Amino acid sequence: MPRIPLTWLAQHVNLPEGTSALQVATDLSRVGLEEEAIFGAQVTGPLVVGRVLDLVKEPQKNGKTINWCRVDVGPEHNEAQDDPKDPQPGEERPSRGIICGAHNFVEGDLVVVSLPGTVLPGPFEIAARKTYGHVSDGMICSGDELGLGPDPDGEDGIIVLGRGHARGLTGEPGDDAIALLGLGEEVVEINVTPDRGYAFSMRGVAREYAHATGEAFTDPALEVEVPAADGPGVEVRLADETPIDGRPGCTRFVAQEVTGIDPTAHAPRWMQQRLVLAGMRPISLIVDVTNYVMLDLGQPLHAYDAAELVAPVTVRRAHAGEELATLDDKPRALDPEDLVIADAGAGDRAIGIAGVMGGASTEVSAATTDVVLEAASFDPVSVARSARRHRLPSEASKRFERGVDPQLPAIAVTRAAQLLAEHGGGTVSAARTDVGAESAQRPAPIVLEVGAPTRLVGVEYTSAQVREALEKIGCTVEDGPVGDGSAEGAADGGPSFLVTPPSWRPDLRIREDLIEEIARLLGYEQIPSVLPQAPGGAGLTRAQKSRRFAARALAEVGLAEALSFPFVPESVFDELGYGADDPRRDAVRLLNPLADDEPLLRTELLQTLLPVARRNLGRGQESLALFEVDAVSRAGSGPIAPLPAAQRPTDAQLEAVRDAMPVQARHLAAILGGASGSDSWWGSGRPWDWADAIDLAHRAAAAVGARLEVRGREHAPFHPGRCAELRTDDGAVVGYAGELHPKVVKAFDLPARTCALELDLEQVIAAAPAVVAAEPVSTYPLAKEDFAFVVEDSVPASAVEAAIIAGIGDVLESVHLFDVYTGDQVGEGRKSLAFAVRLRSQEGTLSAKEIGAARERCVQAVASAVGGVLRA
Repeated sequence: MPRIPLTWLAQHVNLPEGTSALQVATDLSRVGLEEEAIFGAQVTGPLVVGRVLDLVKEPQKNGKTINWCRVDVGPEHNEAQDDPKDPQPGEERPSRGIICGAHNFVEGDLVVVSLPGTVLPGPFEIAARKTYGHVSDGMICSGDELGLGPDPDGEDGIIVLGRGHARGLTGEPGDDAIALLGLGEEVVEINVTPDRGYAFSMRGVAREYAHATGEAFTDPALEVEVPAADGPGVEVRLADETPIDGRPGCTRFVAQEVTGIDPTAHAPRWMQQRLVLAGMRPISLIVDVTNYVMLDLGQPLHAYDAAELVAPVTVRRAHAGEELATLDDKPRALDPEDLVIADAGAGDRAIGIAGVMGGASTEVSAATTDVVLEAASFDPVSVARSARRHRLPSEASKRFERGVDPQLPAIAVTRAAQLLAEHGGGTVSAARTDVGAESAQRPAPIVLEVGAPTRLVGVEYTSAQVREALEKIGCTVEDGPVGDGSAEGAADGGPSFLVTPPSWRPDLRIREDLIEEIARLLGYEQIPSVLPQAPGGAGLTRAQKSRRFAARALAEVGLAEALSFPFVPESVFDELGYGADDPRRDAVRLLNPLADDEPLLRTELLQTLLPVARRNLGRGQESLALFEVDAVSRAGSGPIAPLPAAQRPTDAQLEAVRDAMPVQARHLAAILGGASGSDSWWGSGRPWDWADAIDLAHRAAAAVGARLEVRGREHAPFHPGRCAELRTDDGAVVGYAGELHPKVVKAFDLPARTCALELDLEQVIAAAPAVVAAEPVSTYPLAKEDFAFVVEDSVPASAVEAAIIAGIGDVLESVHLFDVYTGDQVGEGRKSLAFAVRLRSQEGTLSAKEIGAARERCVQAVASAVGGVLRA
């Protein structure tokens, strides 16, 4: 997140006197740059310059030697409470006594003193305290204690004016050291979205502040005059032979030599201070200059030690097996997709990962006097992939992967070279290499119909407002063609603008991008909040209502609803016992899965609901009663062929795309395991069994108005002898219910004989009648009849029930299976099914004759349909 010191911001845009960091953050938020944090003054309170008058070294028992000092901190602050030396009679010694453990100063030095009441970064409040037998009435400060970081000269100890952190600074006792060292400055940290890389620079933020407030903006890039090059400098070759998606990895490369730099020179105090406030540590003049220019203009730079660089420089893809030691002294195995900078050293060696980090072999050092400055335009995708591949996010990669102004390279190297010449005594070479400059063109123009912003945003924008907003962000706006209804952007046949975005806004590609900028600059607060009115009669669809009815039916009998992630590993198909050719193995494979071990989308709900059940049991649950209603996916018939962009695809091409798209359906699944209720004084809770799973399937179907027929079937992951195939009235198979296979129970650590069901809820809903007619309630008495039919073992009870319903006809009110018997009385391979049948007429009381006729029809229908015989 970029940090914006207010004084640096004020260098590029007019900042009214007294403007606070909070006000700047508020103004920037109006144009979409969200505040991340506000850093107030690093130090508050009385921090002053002091002169060391006396210094007495006092060895301690612990082996440490402390300095007992008398420090003149100015007439306003001198309050001597203790004195290292006894004053002579009549002698006035206005000063403060201070204990200090550092030894890099002597009597007469000007130091920085924090008096009682000062608050240092931490926060750490200074107070007078007795230590080592004296009252230390303040503290002599080091750079670290003031938040300035390590001393740039590498000297340990406190700050001495004229050296290190205070190089070039002086003052008198009592002077305000906060202002002297720049410690009172406020800083705003902002959050930059991925499409606005230009805001990673003071130049970009200053422009946005001008948009928000109307204050005058001065573009620092326009203040740099790039001299004409006196021929090419270091030879550079762009040799990216395997670009990503057809985009070359480097489109422009600028190299500028600067020689004769004083290796002992340091960056000026103001530059170091700005770097620290922006969150970067001053290192050396060369590195500080490249970082400063990057933060100021937004163009990342890299400096090579010219003595270690062997021309020509080549921008290419990494070779297979190639390695590079980066500036952080870590060896990195390069990938053939990495774009690298290489030179002719050792034949052809990589000296940096383009746009990410340079290599150690050409790193500038304390002895470097000649450098080659690099500024380039790299492909954002290539840089982003390399930075993530090597887990090496850098300040450069943050900018390149968001897009950097292709017009900046020559300006940035010129500015950096000027600073090295000014502060390091270097000589800028008249030659300069600029490869690919002719390709650094502005983005293609966009046709924007004048009325489009009003239509899309809902605010009435005038033509003048649209033009002014676009010109404010740097676009070139010309009158465009009058639309004829066919051109994009002029669909209404009205006037249009031909808008050419600025080079620093690569994110502006289509007219909607321009409209977003117009809405942003003219004020989001202008957009009204209007609640859409729901059209009369609209509500939940039949399918939505039916899914809720089915879920409620299971919840009402005590099941808890679960929501599981739809991602599964390939191993789940084997765990559930699917056959090698089972169509449920045709899963959709994700290109970028959340977890590498779960790359597929589920094809059945049980694939993800079973792990949820295992997790619940592992966390203390003793029984299971879970259900889920959600989507499952099946892979399409083949790969999706690319569609032509120049004309409308043919019907055959669209049909092929539809066939290749994954197929989704809504399923309902449930798992039942362990006891169906808690133990009580009358005994233990009954365990869930396969009949409960089938009953739940019937309940869910009945809730949506459908009926299910049950047949025995073998189907994974169910027990081969305790699995029911569920069909609708039209014969379509819509699901299965029963007891899970013992291997599945073991694989998922479930209770013994756990049961489950899964329904294709969409098919069940489709099988239900769209309109259900209400039947009048009969006021006539009920006739009760019981039937026991002997049938073959293979005959399902549902088939007998269907025959009973068909045989009895309209006078049948209900039929219910209440007993199943197998044994000697019915013979081997046969069973007896007993049904309770209730008869009632809507027209009158049923006579004995009518009841007998209904009974006869029932017996005949069962005998004809399934060969059933009425049991004596």
